[in-house]
Amino acid sequence: MKMLSVMVALIAVFQLSACNTLSGMGKDIQKGGEAIEKSAK
Repeated sequence: MKMLSVMVALIAVFQLSACNTLSGMGKDIQKGGEAIEKSAK
């Protein structure tokens, strides 16, 4: 039972860190797109 609790906690931590990473990557892609838009004008 203790091992199951540890596994669930680790999975939750990995999922939260993945969300933050994807969020940061999305912001970087958006900034790159804005730079392309400005250069096209």
